[in-house]
Formats: sequence, C-alpha cells, structure tokens
Amino acid sequence: MVQRTGYEVNMAVKIITPAYLMKKVKVKMSKSEPTTEMEKTEELTSRRSFFSVLWIGLGIVALMEFIGMVSAFLMPRKKRGSAGNLGTLIDAGSVDKFPKESVTAFIRGKFYLCRLEDGGFLAVSRKCTHLGCTVPWSEKEKKFVCPCHASAFDIRGAVISPPAPRALDVYHLYIENNIVKVDTGKRVKRSGFRTDQVVYAKKA
Repeated sequence: MVQRTGYEVNMAVKIITPAYLMKKVKVKMSKSEPTTEMEKTEELTSRRSFFSVLWIGLGIVALMEFIGMVSAFLMPRKKRGSAGNLGTLIDAGSVDKFPKESVTAFIRGKFYLCRLEDGGFLAVSRKCTHLGCTVPWSEKEKKFVCPCHASAFDIRGAVISPPAPRALDVYHLYIENNIVKVDTGKRVKRSGFRTDQVVYAKKA
C-alpha cells in the first residue's frame, strides 16, 4: 500500500475541490436557467393578456359612445308650437280658419285636424290601427284610406272598412281664445267614435 505524504494529500484536496464545486455550480445554473426562461414567458404572456383586455375594454367604450350618438341622432326631439309653446303643444290656428266638413293635415304633429259638420273638432292620428301605416285623406271619397291593406275610416276616424280593428286614435285638443290647440304628447286609443270626444268652440 502506497503511503501519501501530507503535502500530497493537501494538493489532491486543492485540485479536487474546485472541480467538484464547479460541477455543483454548473448543475445549479443548469437547473435555474429553465426557471428563468419560464418566468420570462409568463411575464410576456401576462403583459399580452393585460393589453388584450385593455384594447377590448377601449373597444367596448368606443362602441357604447357610438351607439349613444346614433340613438341621440335618431330619437325625435320635442318640438315647439307655432306660438312658442314648449313641448308637444301645437297651435293649429283660429277656429274660423277651418271650414266645416274639412280635414287639415299637420305633418309636424302627425295628425289631422277634422272639423265635423256640426262645427266640432277632432285631432285624429295619421296611423292606421291595423299595422301603423300612414292613412291619407281622400277629399274625393271623403274618407281616410290605408294604402297598405285598404282599411277605411270616416271623417271622425271610425272604421268603415276592415281589417282595421278599431277607430283611429285621437289627441287631446282644446280651444282657448278661439285658437285650436293640440297636445300631440297625449294620444288616446279608442275602440270607436263617441260624441264626447268632439271639442266645440265656446259661443260668445
């Protein structure tokens, strides 16, 4: 058996130890490198996810603003009456302006002002009670005729020919200082014509 001196043993330790330590360091580095790469990948993924969510959120906000602008543009605004009244109140004109058995269209208010044979007034809606088509007044035939399905109504708005199920709607009207005023914000549904629906000017 070969005996080693103390010097030789010390030299062997010095030579072996660094190599051993280097191996351990390399092993640790090789183990830590994948972890670092994974962390970088996760960080990039989280950043991409954040920006994706941010862009989606901004897109939704922009879409909501666009819808709001379109809705505001399409929604009808309240109109002023001819005499400066706010809202939906329309001054149709003087009682004497409308002859008996006449029908006057008010396009702005979407109604017909009908003056009956006895001098009374009705503000009749232009919409057919069948499917909502606009019904024009035929002066020749003296009736409202729907161009969609041929429903017909007399000057009072009562049904004279189906398929319309009921009379034309009416609007509240009143006569003040001999001026006919119609409130188009208050449309009244009715099944048929009644005499209490007619408004008359007060006799002086």
